[in-house]
Amino acid sequence: MCKICNIIYREPVVEDAEKIVDFYNYVGGETMYLSFEKDEYPLDAAAQRDDIQATHDHPASIMILAMDGDEIAGIGTIHSGNKIKGRHQGELGIVVAKKYQAQGIGSEIIRQLIDFCKGNGITTRIQLDTLCDNEVAVKLYESFGFEIEGRLKNTTLWHGTYYDMYVMGLML
Repeated sequence: MCKICNIIYREPVVEDAEKIVDFYNYVGGETMYLSFEKDEYPLDAAAQRDDIQATHDHPASIMILAMDGDEIAGIGTIHSGNKIKGRHQGELGIVVAKKYQAQGIGSEIIRQLIDFCKGNGITTRIQLDTLCDNEVAVKLYESFGFEIEGRLKNTTLWHGTYYDMYVMGLML
């Protein structure tokens, strides 16, 4: 069955806030590769509504939902600042629910995020962080032209083990 065939990619509306919070709280328990665990997503529905609106209002920021009907399959974001010296840089974040992985959804989200950045007239650099041992993600990012720019030691402590993180960048 081709699940990806049914996936719709769209920007969120404020009415999606609770569903987004629930999604992040759920996927936090599916992987060690997020910065938070199950039920540790830092925003509640009200704060998520504010974030959706702020992201929509910012000319160099975007959130994309990959939707399978009413269910969120994945979320990708580019967040950019407002300060003159750094507003040309966007920070990429992405997560795809485990049951939707390896179907091209993450690739399509990244493609759409990069296309948005190329077309917004502001972003000239995209940065992301990923754990060094997340080899599937590193290869995916490299396939889009991201390069490893640095390694941060012991950034993540999970079940008593420290993990290093890559900082990766893409110049547009």
